[in-house]
Amino acid sequence: MSEYAELHCLSDFSFQRGASSARELFERARDCGYAALAITDECSLAGIVRAWEASGDVEVPLIVGTEIQLADGPKLVLLAENKRGYVAICRLITQGRRASEKGTYYLTRADVAAGMPGALALWIPGREPDREHGEWVKQLFGDCAWLAVELHCDGDDEGRLAELETLGNVLQLPLVASGDVHMHVRACLPLQHVMTAIRHHATMADAGDVLFRNGERHLRQRAVLEKIYPKALLDESVRIARRCTFNLKELQYQYPKELVPEGYTAMQWLRHLVAEGSAWRWPDGVPDHISPKIEHELRLIEKKAYEAFFLTVHDIVRYARSQHILCQGRGSAANSIVCFALGVTDADPGKVELLVERFISVERDEPPDIDVDFEHERREEVIQYVYKKYGRERAAIAATVISYRSKSAVRDVAKVLGLPEDQIDKLGRCFFRLGDASLGARLREQGFDPDAPVIRQILVLTEQLRGKPRHLSQHVGGFVIHDAPLHELVPVENATMADRTIIQWDKDDLDRMGLLKVDCLALGMLTCLRKCFDMVKHYRGTSMSIATIESDDKDTYAMIQRADTIGVFQIESRAQMAMLPRLKPASYYDLVIQIAIVRPGPIQGDMVHPYLRRRRGEEPVVYPSKALEPVLERTKGVPLFQEQVMKLAMVAAGYTPGEADQLRRAMGAWKRHGGMEKHYEKFINGMLENSYTREFAEQIFNQIKGFGSYGFPESHAASFANIAYASSWLKCHEPAMFACALLNAQPMGFYGPSQIVQDTQRHGIRVLPVDVRYSDLDCTLESDARSTKGLALRLGFRQLRGCSEKVAERISTARTTGDFLDVVDLCTRAELDRRHQDLLADAGALRGLAGHRHRALWLTAGVEAQLPLFGRTSPAEQDIVLPLPTTVENLKADYAHSGLSLGPHPLRLLRSRLRADRYLDSRSLQKMPHTAPVRIAGLVTQRQQPQTASGVTFMTIEDEFGHVNVVVWSHVAQTQRRPYLEARLLAVEGRWETADGVSHLIARRLCDLSGLLADLDARSRDFH
Repeated sequence: MSEYAELHCLSDFSFQRGASSARELFERARDCGYAALAITDECSLAGIVRAWEASGDVEVPLIVGTEIQLADGPKLVLLAENKRGYVAICRLITQGRRASEKGTYYLTRADVAAGMPGALALWIPGREPDREHGEWVKQLFGDCAWLAVELHCDGDDEGRLAELETLGNVLQLPLVASGDVHMHVRACLPLQHVMTAIRHHATMADAGDVLFRNGERHLRQRAVLEKIYPKALLDESVRIARRCTFNLKELQYQYPKELVPEGYTAMQWLRHLVAEGSAWRWPDGVPDHISPKIEHELRLIEKKAYEAFFLTVHDIVRYARSQHILCQGRGSAANSIVCFALGVTDADPGKVELLVERFISVERDEPPDIDVDFEHERREEVIQYVYKKYGRERAAIAATVISYRSKSAVRDVAKVLGLPEDQIDKLGRCFFRLGDASLGARLREQGFDPDAPVIRQILVLTEQLRGKPRHLSQHVGGFVIHDAPLHELVPVENATMADRTIIQWDKDDLDRMGLLKVDCLALGMLTCLRKCFDMVKHYRGTSMSIATIESDDKDTYAMIQRADTIGVFQIESRAQMAMLPRLKPASYYDLVIQIAIVRPGPIQGDMVHPYLRRRRGEEPVVYPSKALEPVLERTKGVPLFQEQVMKLAMVAAGYTPGEADQLRRAMGAWKRHGGMEKHYEKFINGMLENSYTREFAEQIFNQIKGFGSYGFPESHAASFANIAYASSWLKCHEPAMFACALLNAQPMGFYGPSQIVQDTQRHGIRVLPVDVRYSDLDCTLESDARSTKGLALRLGFRQLRGCSEKVAERISTARTTGDFLDVVDLCTRAELDRRHQDLLADAGALRGLAGHRHRALWLTAGVEAQLPLFGRTSPAEQDIVLPLPTTVENLKADYAHSGLSLGPHPLRLLRSRLRADRYLDSRSLQKMPHTAPVRIAGLVTQRQQPQTASGVTFMTIEDEFGHVNVVVWSHVAQTQRRPYLEARLLAVEGRWETADGVSHLIARRLCDLSGLLADLDARSRDFH
């Protein structure tokens, strides 16, 4: 049987064209006995790393290539013969992508006129071959050009073959067989048709001209190919494949070199900076136990040649600090002592037990992990600094692969199958987070018959489409920086955002290829802290930073232990607040544990309750062995952190440091890619050989799997604990400033402005309404003797939905020249358009000039546009008496324009009716005994369904006295979906549970009372 190599094959990274993944394609190629397989996605190498991995796993050689359609010429398949060819292909893809909008490319003959050294070209002729195209290809590529013959049993194959043979002879272009493969097996054709219709924005009924006539564009058996192609054409494919020797492992990444001053090597300069930083961090001298650790880290850095990596991060942080942009590093390497000395992080590694192999190991040939969080409002300044310093040729953001999820997949499938928009919306609502066990019931609830042929077809195709790549987006902040042009490693393309470019590989690809990625991330709490520090300096005359805040403050920890943490970083969620009264953090390291313990790893590994019992003295602290005592001592014998799991594997299961790091990486990816199986036997047997029980070994291994892709390292928790404590201290000691900064940093965090404002009021701080006489864009503070700490909070124009930032600034600027005399004066001097006049009037922001909403609307209606000749007046109108708005009218207007009200809570107005229906209020509920049956009603403010909750939803409802935590089991949510998902005012009947200072209501029955709210615009933050 003839050998064959497929030279023209698209994977699913040719978005909405290829219907199979690289792994599916390579496994099929192996089964068919192919000599090699080329992945030639259209003007893209986005999937080539995955193809390289799959190639290695199935031992079928990969040929790197791409398909391009020239705007003024032929379609070509370009194959990398060697590294020069790969670089040429990367450069060409970059050129085409950068010359066009995101998601498209534009290339002409001129772009390849200079030649493609090291690349082989296949000309893919159209249905009517253009001889001039072939002549141009032959002239440009010479002996590196072929005419591809692609026969798909969809017409006169014999005639087509004869035509191309004649053309090849005339042009002196050798012929080669290729398949234009779009799927690994014929059965994928329906999916490929759907993807084609999606790409062309057409229904299947209208897409006939662009759909393939049959399923022949799959990887066909060689016996089938022998019957279609002459043997010489099959043999030629193998000869071409043997010429293509390039392998991705030939790529060599080089760190930027310009950060090193003349006269220094990179390592010498890093040592110099670390010495300078150590003198700053430890003015009285580096502690004796720290010096050896610094030297150990520096030697590891030097051995792995990572010095330029650390210098790069240091330079970015140095720039941010020079611009007074608050930032903090985290991640394994960021919490090294070297990074502490360099100022990358304020988390003192001396306070936590770091495992240096967590971020650098001899066995691991890739850079360590450093994430740097910046103020989310100013991160773009840092990003543009990186672009400016290294240039767009050498710096770009990593990609993120956006894949189809159930909801997006079912909508696209239903659309191309011709369903009307209202039915598409209903289908989308059926695919929700509750899992698929009740999918049939949900379909019936929305009026669909699950057994109807069209619905069955939609569900089958949806499942096939789910998980397929949809498009490339940009990573949240992972920068790739290279010493040479990036397009020598990977193609670069435009991002959707202006002034952004991205590479075509995602973070997993970068890890596999060993490319440097520095994560410049945005963190809203850092914006909040910086704004708060500015206010502290303005009102108290004290300069503060995260590092200088008073540590171990008893009042701060007392507040944390009460779970009074709305707005505080990391420990504000309902799950965290439920844990705080039980764990009772009283020190920095307690906060580290608190942040890490409410995570999937410890929870799914059943480590939380044993730790709490030991902490409270309810059970003795025991260790599986004396050897593990140093590993588990700080967490009372219970492994909670990734670092502990790694160290445990080393001590108890005989892993080397590098193997332990491979275990960490495997447990971070096993849910997506598998890979834990190879560790199971090694881990269990290693522990058994060291005299541990199988039960304990299985328990630890299950915890490792529990970490999954959500494993939380101690190094991250240590950095987060710093910010959590700083935000807690500010909330405790400067509550008005903290609330003001928190509102000005929105959107961020777990709570919306309404909850933040109510919490501020409960802490004895007056909150003043938006008023054009006093308010600015941001919320501000005003002296007020009746408020806690003497400061009241004035809401800013940013709280009004639809209020332009420019209009807010014009109002503030106009006010600096004198107080507004009346509404006309305001509208004229601030140049308010009609929309903003009505907005400010109906939002109550003109009350100081007009008296109340009705009068404000009347007065703005009389404001006329003025010409300079007539000055700043409007015709005098007769003053009339308008009725005051009712409390309900004010409430509705407040919620409509800002989502909150400083007037009575909506539930206060409904209390008499709710009391008549025997609904408790939240204040009365707190007095009820444990396990009491109760019923309560409140506004839904949040719905949460954590990944670890096994379908359990945590809801928060509020009334005029506070909030109540409601636990909704999966079966309750599934059987009562409408009130569960749609209610704004929710009545809950269930069992009240209270223990250890933690209270919640276990829901048994849900009832939607939203009708009582009429058209009140009360919104919840759902599954945020």
